[in-house]
This record gives sequence, C-alpha cells and structure tokens, in this order.
Amino acid sequence: MQPTTQAPEEKTETLTESLAGLAYVLVIGLFLLTFLFQNMFIPSGSMEKTLLIGDHVMVDRITLSPRTAWMPLEHQRPVQHGDVIVFVKPAGRDPIPDMILVKRAIGLPGDRIHLEHGILYRNGERVDEPQISMPDEQNPYETARDDFPRDLEGIQADASARNAAIWALELPDHLQNGELIVPPNTVFAMGDNRVGSLDSRFWGFVPQANIIGRPLFVYWSFITPSENEQKTGAAQAIGWVVHEATHFFSETRWKRTFHRIL
Repeated sequence: MQPTTQAPEEKTETLTESLAGLAYVLVIGLFLLTFLFQNMFIPSGSMEKTLLIGDHVMVDRITLSPRTAWMPLEHQRPVQHGDVIVFVKPAGRDPIPDMILVKRAIGLPGDRIHLEHGILYRNGERVDEPQISMPDEQNPYETARDDFPRDLEGIQADASARNAAIWALELPDHLQNGELIVPPNTVFAMGDNRVGSLDSRFWGFVPQANIIGRPLFVYWSFITPSENEQKTGAAQAIGWVVHEATHFFSETRWKRTFHRIL
C-alpha cells in the first residue's frame, strides 16, 4: 500500500498583498499619465474633420519635448510642418488664462506665410491641404481670415475685439512684402476647420516652450453638441455625465476608436 500524497495547499492572497499590487499598478499608471502621456477632450470644432467634438485623445508628451539627460532612449524631434500639436495658449492673448488648444503646425521659424482665398502659401509655394475647410455658401469669404495677412486693419480690429491687443500691436513687425515671417522659437498654428478656427491668425505665434505634445489617437469618441462648451455649471456637468452613462452604447462613435491622428 502506497502512502497518499497530500495536495499542496493553495495560497490565497492577503488583503495587504492585494492593496500593494493595486498601488503598484496605480503608481505606474500615474507615472505614464504624468510624464509620458496625457488624455485630452476635444470641446470645439476647430480641427474638424481631423478631430471631432467629443473625441477623447491620447497625447504623446515626449516626442516634441526638449531632450533630457535622464531618459536618453526617448524618441524626440523638433516640431515639423503639418504636426498636430497640443499647447498652452500664449499669456495675454485671450481673457481665458491657461487655455489648452490643439491646432496644426503651419509655419516654423523663418517661414514666410500667407493665404490667398483660404489657400496656404509657404515660402512662395502652394501647400496641398486636403483636410481643411474652405470658404463656401455657409461660411462666406472674409478678407481678414482668408487672405491673411493682407487686411491688416481688419485683423487688428478683430484682434482688439477678441482682447488680443498684444497681437494687434506685434503683427506689423512680422510682415514683409505681404507675408508673415515666423520668428525664432515659435510656431504659427491653424485649425483644420480653417473657416471656424480661432488660431494664430487672430492671437499670434505659439512659443515652442508652450507645446505640451501631439495627439496620437482617439481612444473614445462620443456624440457631443457644440453648445456643451458653453455649459460650465456643476448641475449641467453632472447631467452630461448621466447622459453619457445612459447613452454610452448608442452615441459612442465606435468607428473612431483607436483612430490615428495625422
């Protein structure tokens, strides 16, 4: 008769071990979201149709940041023409402080920029931009917007009306032969919804130090009315969260999940 072997006792995880594992995951996640990535909600249509109102995007905070010695393996590079960038709006250019915006990098230091009836010309050459909106019957042609910077008086008047008086004073110093010259350490940025975007045409250059990163992909997109941007009350915010929860499946734009931003 052979002796019976006792089955090994199954070890159960203690509460302390479970909490330690959860804390580990939270610390790693917090590190990633603090130093490497950041999530961002798109509240306006200034980048349509590249980005839609209600898109939630993951922002890469490493690639466009200054190179650091503590992380030599990071992939970093300067801003390039056509990059979609996330940045803090320059101080004194808007009554709302520390506004975070997303636009496309159109002009880099030394570039000569101008528009002709909504068409971008950079350094004397027409730029092909199939993703942008153009003046039409719903958005009629405006000289200050679509022939930038030809109508200097119109641009300055518009800037002053938008509390962007600094830009109204600075703009003439950056003009040469009817074109805008982008100064060092700055970027000229515009929205893809060119007829509905308040961008560098209206408040000026983006200091490269203000750039946070670039959006990589849409991780969730929910049908959101444009007027939601104006609703800032606590009751309205709670009501919208309830709406998202109860309409999650029916109003999520599933086809935009993991949509890459170019």
